[in-house]
Amino acid sequence: MAKEKINTRGITAGKDDFSEWFSQLMIKAGLADYTKVSGCLVFRPASWAVWEKIRFLCDERFKKIGIENVYFPMFIPESLLKKEAEHVKGFSAEVAWIEKAGDSPLGERLAIRPTSEAIMYDSFSKWIRSWRDLPLKYNQWVNVVRWEFSHPVPFLRTREFIFNEIHTVHSNEVDAHKEAKMILDAYKDVCENHMALYGVVGRKTEKEKFAGAVYTEKIHYAMPNGRVIEGPAFHHDGQNFAKAYDIKFLDKNENEVFAYQNTAAISTRMLGAMFAIHSDDKGLILPPKMTEKKAVIVPIIVKGKENEVIEAVKDLERSLHSLGVFSDLSDSRAGEKFNEWELKGIPIRLEVGPKDVESKSVVMVRRDNFEKSKVLVKDLKKKIPEVLEDIQNVLLKRSKKSWESRLIESDDLDDLVEKINEKKIVEVPLSSNSEVEDILKERTAGAKVLYISEKKVGKGTKCIVSGKDAAYYVFVAKTY
Repeated sequence: MAKEKINTRGITAGKDDFSEWFSQLMIKAGLADYTKVSGCLVFRPASWAVWEKIRFLCDERFKKIGIENVYFPMFIPESLLKKEAEHVKGFSAEVAWIEKAGDSPLGERLAIRPTSEAIMYDSFSKWIRSWRDLPLKYNQWVNVVRWEFSHPVPFLRTREFIFNEIHTVHSNEVDAHKEAKMILDAYKDVCENHMALYGVVGRKTEKEKFAGAVYTEKIHYAMPNGRVIEGPAFHHDGQNFAKAYDIKFLDKNENEVFAYQNTAAISTRMLGAMFAIHSDDKGLILPPKMTEKKAVIVPIIVKGKENEVIEAVKDLERSLHSLGVFSDLSDSRAGEKFNEWELKGIPIRLEVGPKDVESKSVVMVRRDNFEKSKVLVKDLKKKIPEVLEDIQNVLLKRSKKSWESRLIESDDLDDLVEKINEKKIVEVPLSSNSEVEDILKERTAGAKVLYISEKKVGKGTKCIVSGKDAAYYVFVAKTY
């Protein structure tokens, strides 16, 4: 008996086996690869092109609100990092240190950038002297190292990743607060209207906020394996860092005042979120706005008709090139080409065979739902953009449905545990106590508070954990 041919190129795991499926997607779609350093990835061109697009879109929006790009060193002296106690405590377990140069000990340990407040704010304290120097709005795109010892997950939880970090300084708290909406709106626009990811902005509890911040707000997304991933973040730091790093200025009345600050970021984990949320068992699905390659033309070769089909494909490619259309004229079989471009997420496939040449038409296949349609060549310049827009909208609607279908309420801890096991995002009443959140996390085997709900707490509403008066409603789920 002949051996059954094993599929080594396509994905062999279903999306319900998320870990194996996602690892195969990353490797077989050419997105990234593992390295000899645990938790550190190679970003291959397919994923890096998407990251470049995110960076371009964000920069475009940042510049409209007066944010300029800069670059600061990745090495941070230990003495600077220790200036803000809450901040260093929050990162101490994740910091990677350099202690020697060659065989010579350094005079002071250097942290490899886990985030840049310490190194940037030392400079800010020298540059800011007067109210005329404010606001100062800087951003940098950099790699950071957070040496987490939990299980790394490609894109989603890695020890080195890339992010932007916005750091702004203001003369008053009102202006600092106003910036929150502008920056989060910029991130949300990119993620929702370009990456087709439906996300919900929410304020973190004291326990979950950024170390050293007054408050933190993040955008949250529903992953296909029941977890929630935290996306772009905004932190209002008040005067906490200004006091630690001596960032003060003379106001219009010649009074010396500590500045007010904000920080914000989006990271490469959003690549993982986008790939995971949209893709399927066949491979990658990319929102059309996030790829330059919008459609692939695949010739259907029939013996004796090769030349006329190839020439028709070349003509079609020349005509549609400006729309992001390209052809696959390799010597692989048509079915292999179908599988290859489905795996790599090209939004549209155009099939051209001898009968299509005769009828001056093509077979159009959508990657999001594999719907086939016959389209006349003369209509393609109009039809392709219409279908791409529809695919974009369909992906966003799916993402929104995934979030909304998992929302549920509970007021009982045992019931909460059950709903978390069912991969729900659960709204519960809670007291504002970090110990309560610790107990909740333990009882649910790792779920945590995502953000504070806008739902008001009524009289007599009790905390789901302590039984005492609840301070607010929160949403709870397992996260990365």
